[in-house]
Amino acid sequence: MAVYTQIDDTALEQFLARYETGTLLSIAGIAEGVENSNYLLRTDAENYILTLYEKRVNEEELPYFIGLMQHLSAAGLQCPVPIADQNGVILQQLSGRPAAMVSFLNGTSKRFPNPKQCFALGQTLAQFHLLSADFELTRKNGLGPDDWLALLESIDKTPEDMPESLLEMAAAKLSEILAKWPSGLPSGAIHADLFPNNVLFVGDELTGVIDFYFACNDLYAYDLAVCLNSWCFDADGSFNITKSTALINGYQTGRPLQTDEIDALATLCSGAAMRFFLTRLYDWIHTPKDALVKPLNPLEYWQKLRIHEKAQSPQAYGIW
Repeated sequence: MAVYTQIDDTALEQFLARYETGTLLSIAGIAEGVENSNYLLRTDAENYILTLYEKRVNEEELPYFIGLMQHLSAAGLQCPVPIADQNGVILQQLSGRPAAMVSFLNGTSKRFPNPKQCFALGQTLAQFHLLSADFELTRKNGLGPDDWLALLESIDKTPEDMPESLLEMAAAKLSEILAKWPSGLPSGAIHADLFPNNVLFVGDELTGVIDFYFACNDLYAYDLAVCLNSWCFDADGSFNITKSTALINGYQTGRPLQTDEIDALATLCSGAAMRFFLTRLYDWIHTPKDALVKPLNPLEYWQKLRIHEKAQSPQAYGIW
């Protein structure tokens, strides 16, 4: 369960007294997520999500994340609405951590989305990019291509249960990706972590986008590449071009890709796979054995990277 910080009853009662949220009926930790402590609060009026931001989140960057949610929700994107207390304050302190409450969204995430859900995700991702275009705050992508080499160099050994030459192969592949990395493509605020567990559905209807705490300013097509990696591979590790076609078609209903974005898509997909391979590999080595959240296997994204290597044209992703 992704709950690192516990809340005692007195502290929670004092915290909620600042709000007009109704009488608390129950509080439950949420298993989803790996960065912060999340709780579902049920009251006699509404339901809310309470997040305590843990040490890996820079407190100085919280206004960017909160502001982006406010901006997008006001513009019509289905995402959590930050809740202000009776004095208009959103960011709080609780149990020694920065904290905030947001509105609760109905729906569940889909571990293996179907093509209709991929199409809906593409539509919503394009909407995200269009609606965030006039968001004034900016944040550098702290896990972008400029940071991948340093991240790789911080990993000083290959885990015993992985190929012995993995780090050498990763260094060679990273050099190839960075040499091809595009510049001058359309950019702005992106989600940067829009995995299926961060999108909610009721049936095939998309009801919400959540977890904005990797959001940053970067290439729009890179955000699409993150989604192609996380939404369009099946349980056996194979790439599902039907899902990829649906996701891209959904995206292009709102924001048609430029020719240079299409031409760079294989490189962007390789880069997105490299990013998650490296962060997973780092966590695989450095996460304590008794940690509440177990690290994800980096080899999943190494295999995805190898598949992107074989993409010879945009048709490999369903663009005709």
